[in-house]
Amino acid sequence: MPRNQSIIRKLEPETSTSTLKKKTRRKAKPNVSLVPQYVQGQVEPYDLHEPYEPVAKPLVFNARKSQKQVIPIGNQIYQGDAIETLQGFADNSFDCCITDPPYNIARGNKKGLSWAFSNHVTMHEKWDSYSTDDFERFCAAWMSEICRVVKPNGNIFIFGSYHNIYTVGAIATRMELKILNSIIWAKPNAQPNITCRMFTESTEQVVWICNNHFKKATKWTYNYDHMKELNGGKQMRNYWEIPVTPKREKVDGKHPAQKPLKLMERLVLAGTDTGDRVIDCFGGSGSTLLACDRLERRWVGIERDPEYCKLAHKRIDRERKQRRLL
Repeated sequence: MPRNQSIIRKLEPETSTSTLKKKTRRKAKPNVSLVPQYVQGQVEPYDLHEPYEPVAKPLVFNARKSQKQVIPIGNQIYQGDAIETLQGFADNSFDCCITDPPYNIARGNKKGLSWAFSNHVTMHEKWDSYSTDDFERFCAAWMSEICRVVKPNGNIFIFGSYHNIYTVGAIATRMELKILNSIIWAKPNAQPNITCRMFTESTEQVVWICNNHFKKATKWTYNYDHMKELNGGKQMRNYWEIPVTPKREKVDGKHPAQKPLKLMERLVLAGTDTGDRVIDCFGGSGSTLLACDRLERRWVGIERDPEYCKLAHKRIDRERKQRRLL
């Protein structure tokens, strides 16, 4: 899509109040064939007129057995450990990384907290629990690999909360990377605090990094005009108020850290161009990958849990089928 072309979908004009009064009280049946079956994200998908192609099934990639590093296949989920799989990828394979890594929220929390008025349970997954030293080594290792496989001056967007964002920022500073922004995702419908002993945690952050030394970083991608258009003609600020993931985005299964499609599409639109190659080394339920698929970016996801690999594949393929066939 040309940079000067509008990214906002065309909406039907609203019916005036006077027109509604003139209409009969009998409600007309909606034309189901005209109702989009795919999820409504930040903008209308770019690929609505493309022929349907099934999404490739997750591929188990053993980097240890591979004799040389490879350029990963586009639009592919790789099942495996994030660091080991990244080690098997060639340098400069991607234009951008958008990823939502473990936050280490579950550290020391074996059962998770719950309360009587909700089925919500705080994070208690094994993959999200590390000791302090192990977690820092883990973050440094995967960030180092990401910087290797992303091209110089490519964008790196990393999600976090107060549990991990300071660790990520400290590591990026030690690596002398260029930190461009910290984006605040504010959740107007955040889950209430269960303990009632602190403020309701209703924000997460995204650290935006340019993959180069802070003195050499230049010409990173930022689609200023797209962001200004999305913000009603005003400069887009780094405070984004977007509701948490709706139920309609979880019909294929649930992931405890799933991000809303609208949020992921905004990042994709801001920091990449059509045709760019994007890596998410902690693929989860595939929100980054789905956003890229809808906006015609070439995506690669890594996820070690086979059940989440199946979930992400099912979700992306079902939605692509709905967009292109129905």
